[in-house]
Amino acid sequence: MKRGESMPTISTFYGIIVRMFKEDDEKHNLPHIHAKYNEYEIAVSFNGEILEGKMPVKQLKFLQAWIAIHEEDLKVNWELLLNGEQSFKIDPLK
Repeated sequence: MKRGESMPTISTFYGIIVRMFKEDDEKHNLPHIHAKYNEYEIAVSFNGEILEGKMPVKQLKFLQAWIAIHEEDLKVNWELLLNGEQSFKIDPLK
């Protein structure tokens, strides 16, 4: 999951950097986000399911709560990326 540099950051909170990127391959058909916290990296679907990687429990719970709160924004961003358009920033968890 070392693709962070090519993925736009859509939010940052509590040390967690959230990115989203749509690639044209089979692996990226499921809508998801990528997140990084210190040395941890994770890919999580919009329903909160871990697709790849790991993260400390506390930060994972923050991330899953953020996903639940912003699910509609995430879906809109995903569609924008599918259409080759720019994604937008999403408010951090407060």
